[in-house]
Amino acid sequence: MTGELPGLDTETLAKHLDAAGLLAGPLAAELIPGGRSNLTYRVSDGTHNWVLRRPPLGHVLATAHDMGREFRVISALAPTKVPVPKTELFCGDDSVIGAPFYLMERVDGTPMRSRADTTGLSEAQAAQVADDLIDVLAELHEVDPNAVGLGDFGRPEGFMNRQVARWRKQLDASRSRDLPGIDDLHARLAATVPTAPRTTIVHGDYRLDNVLVTTEPLGISAVLDWEMSTLGDPLSDLGLFVVYWEGVSQADDPITNGVSLTPGFPTIDTLVERYTRRTGLDVTGLGWYVAFAYFKLAVILEGIHYRFVQGGTVGAGFERIGALVGPLVEHGAAAVAAVKED
Repeated sequence: MTGELPGLDTETLAKHLDAAGLLAGPLAAELIPGGRSNLTYRVSDGTHNWVLRRPPLGHVLATAHDMGREFRVISALAPTKVPVPKTELFCGDDSVIGAPFYLMERVDGTPMRSRADTTGLSEAQAAQVADDLIDVLAELHEVDPNAVGLGDFGRPEGFMNRQVARWRKQLDASRSRDLPGIDDLHARLAATVPTAPRTTIVHGDYRLDNVLVTTEPLGISAVLDWEMSTLGDPLSDLGLFVVYWEGVSQADDPITNGVSLTPGFPTIDTLVERYTRRTGLDVTGLGWYVAFAYFKLAVILEGIHYRFVQGGTVGAGFERIGALVGPLVEHGAAAVAAVKED
């Protein structure tokens, strides 16, 4: 391919890789569809197969799309039991392709984003995939950040307080309509922030479609999309995992795409119990984190809806995003109310 691929000039990239001693032949690349944030490409020189990650086109907030940060955490986790791709190269020079980027090995596996992706799994295979998924999260939360050179990777003190404040600011920046219950949900969350059980590396967006699954052998081959990773409260990862597993309805759920209803996949209670056995963490206060995750996701989707009504997004499906915000708020309110009752 030529340098006409959006966001990636393969000619200048080839020169950069050649200078780094990595290029073995003519370079070809293609955009991997499906990403809603950072852009991801398959890149090959005929001998090596890589994946390249760069920020979205036209972004202005580098801190929200820090390629060096992603590269650092993936590299640091390489010797651990957390499956990550092998990193090859980081480039912070915008002049090469127009933005910082990093290169990593291409790992075999499939992201399971819909029931169509899971229909080939037997019930026993589905059960093992789910067990592996929660086990990998437990493995991540058991990694000693200092032991892998990530002791300064974030500011764990006051992490959840900052998260609650941050997503309130995001909500205020996206207000275009009345959202019943969302301010009360935020107020309840802000007034009841729990103390973190420990400080760990957190992924920030851990869910089934952010990992690659292989069937031969069956398992998780890689955890992807580390752009929100930091040091913080491990139950924030688990709470968001719960929301992505349960969604907001039982059938054709727009959050889970119905994937968690795949025959053989266990209930969320079973997965949380397995996580607790693996980590030894006290999860009696998990409901607060689940409520926060519903709030956070509601804010994210409201931001997408806001950009859609302002004409700032294009593509299919965006017109349905706004209708999901209300149910997310309702689920968050129910979750935080249950915590209060406890």
